[in-house]
Amino acid sequence: MEIENSTVVKEFILLGLTPSRNIQLLVFVLVLIFYLIILPGNFLIILTIRLDPGLTAPLYFFLGNLAFLDASYSFIVAPRMLVDFFSEKKVISYRNCIAQLFFLHFLGGGEGLLLVAMAFDRYIAICRPLHYSTVMNPRACYALLLALWLGGFVHSIIQVALILRLPFCGPNQLDNFFCDVPQVIKLACTDTFVVELLMVFNSGLMTLLCFLGLLSSYAIIFCHVRGSASEGKNKAMSTCTTHIIVIFLMFGPSIFIYTRPFRAFPADKVVSLFHTVIFPLLNPMIYTLRNQEVKASMRRLLSRHVVC
Repeated sequence: MEIENSTVVKEFILLGLTPSRNIQLLVFVLVLIFYLIILPGNFLIILTIRLDPGLTAPLYFFLGNLAFLDASYSFIVAPRMLVDFFSEKKVISYRNCIAQLFFLHFLGGGEGLLLVAMAFDRYIAICRPLHYSTVMNPRACYALLLALWLGGFVHSIIQVALILRLPFCGPNQLDNFFCDVPQVIKLACTDTFVVELLMVFNSGLMTLLCFLGLLSSYAIIFCHVRGSASEGKNKAMSTCTTHIIVIFLMFGPSIFIYTRPFRAFPADKVVSLFHTVIFPLLNPMIYTLRNQEVKASMRRLLSRHVVC
């Protein structure tokens, strides 16, 4: 490619999370525990929703897709991070760095839009219950799913296209444990002010608008629920509270990283660790632990297989 010919750098050296071996070992054990315990839990959520005919409502359709997106997202950074703990020199090729960056923003953008779809689903279910079966029919659910995948792709391809146009002629040390936009842009041997503004507009502004829109929608739902005396009031409040927790877990770190000029802060790596490794595995579990129907279905599924 003509773009690649202007790039001298063929690989990047990752400086890692911290130079301290003790802290590295602690993080390694923590991430490994999350992988061995919580990642199978996410696949169990997907399997339960797929096999239980009673979990066909749009809420469970979106929950299954959330578990799939988060499980896929966790494979982008964590496995390589675990391997790099045992490497003296942590190296990633230019092509692999761009690929890692693309999939991070592809799946991350798709998940953000999925949370918007879930908020829309809860709004219709709680505030417009008589229209719910008409609005949230299977065709509409699949259309929303397609839209979020396309939205994530467009968001990510813009990031990649802007970076591919930058020349990299050295240095090649990334002060992080994975490839992400802020650190990669800083290594370009050209003025990146305009590119940084475009990146902030693409990632930061979109993230902030989605976050504020989601909070506004759930505020409307809470006001509607508080003024009602229906039997499902507590259940609706519990579901919406769970959604808001996940929204803060996902959008909080994204806003911290992408809505400011690309300057390094001491907390960046810690925030990135939770954003790329820890929270994606936790999000579906938070939903499940507060959803009685899914928990009951999982217990039936596990007991049936144990008996067999």
